[in-house]
Amino acid sequence: MANAFFSDLLATISERGRTLLRRDSADTKQDADGLIALCGALLSGRGEASGTAMAREVLDLYQDLDAAGRRAFFEALVRDFGPDRERLSKAIEKWRAKPSDEDASSLHFASEPRRQELIRRLNRAPGGTGDLVNMRADLLGMMNGHTDLAALDRDVSHLLSSWFNRGFLVLRRIDWSTPANILEKIIRYEAVHEISDWDDLRRRIDPVDRRCYAFFHPAIMDEPLIFVEVALTETIPGAIAPLLAVDRQHLPIERARTAVFYSISNTQRGLGGISFGSFLIKQVVEELRRELPKLDSFVTLSPVPGFMQWVKQDKELPLSDEDREVLKRLDDPKWFENPETTALLRGILEPLAAHYFLKARTAKGRLIDSVARFHLGNGARLERINWLGDLSPKGVRESAGVMVNYLYRLDDIEKNHEAYANDGEIVASSAVKKLLKGEGRRLLDMRLS
Repeated sequence: MANAFFSDLLATISERGRTLLRRDSADTKQDADGLIALCGALLSGRGEASGTAMAREVLDLYQDLDAAGRRAFFEALVRDFGPDRERLSKAIEKWRAKPSDEDASSLHFASEPRRQELIRRLNRAPGGTGDLVNMRADLLGMMNGHTDLAALDRDVSHLLSSWFNRGFLVLRRIDWSTPANILEKIIRYEAVHEISDWDDLRRRIDPVDRRCYAFFHPAIMDEPLIFVEVALTETIPGAIAPLLAVDRQHLPIERARTAVFYSISNTQRGLGGISFGSFLIKQVVEELRRELPKLDSFVTLSPVPGFMQWVKQDKELPLSDEDREVLKRLDDPKWFENPETTALLRGILEPLAAHYFLKARTAKGRLIDSVARFHLGNGARLERINWLGDLSPKGVRESAGVMVNYLYRLDDIEKNHEAYANDGEIVASSAVKKLLKGEGRRLLDMRLS
């Protein structure tokens, strides 16, 4: 109630200010140059009401720009809204002459780009936070490997990281009583296993053995920032289809011993690189432990979206000519229905998957798989590689059906995180390590003999 009252009050003040503003700026050019001029006026320092109104006007005019106009606007922010160089030079000279804590503080504030203060003032507009998140999504789309806008992105992401830190986020459980506008966004934003319709959504959030949680921010409470879908099971699952089956039997809650995080979806592209997924998992674990003290295992059932792309493009894979010939069978979209083909491919792809996680790296030395980086960075252990875990068209196309379990053992999370963050160590079970080329093939031969 208080939050809604404040928002309505701010909107009223802003609208009255905008009425006055329109009288003063009726001839303002409705293009990037006019928008930049308005930003300069916003920074010049007006009263609270007119400043809020002007911020809202800037955000509205930005929405009217086409792609070229938005890029010109971003380029102007980089070019014309950097630090005040004269002020910065004086602060540097003063620091060099006689360094002190006070001078260090002055140097810090003098070095701040003017666009950071502009972004803060834009954030004061009603709805400004959400508009700035959307604006950064546009910015990320225009960067696309180019560095000319990188300085602006650093400033925007720096401020968004402060505004969206864990202390401001609110965890809410999503169930069938959640407002429909939010449920519709859960359907739209699901990025791992598509939700086909409302009935499908209800099967995921309504039964006694299913949960869904999301983080929200007070400034945009009708927009989930990230959400996780959870299945409560007796044991660790190795395939997604039984969890999503239309006719599955619901598990009595007293028999649940495992919480399975089978889908985690970020919803706001403009918050890319601002990580709060680890906080979500850890807080959901605490929520579930309070509700269901008998739960003793917390795992994921995760896709491996880049696996097949790596297999096809990496020319240095530990494969023989015979292996490469067998891999051609993947061209048949129904290869997994042939037992002989499945057995042959398993002997090659399981060890390759172990190599992918334990050995393969990018040119910069990072793990190739983004999902692996996320969970291992959070302190999970690579527990199991699941053959034919996802036989959906997407799963077969992206990973030859391979899925993995990451285990969150609460007593080991900090230790695992430190090992990965400091030394790049991949904490994995012995079962995964044995799948490396040679040992994995030998185990398969033993099973087939």
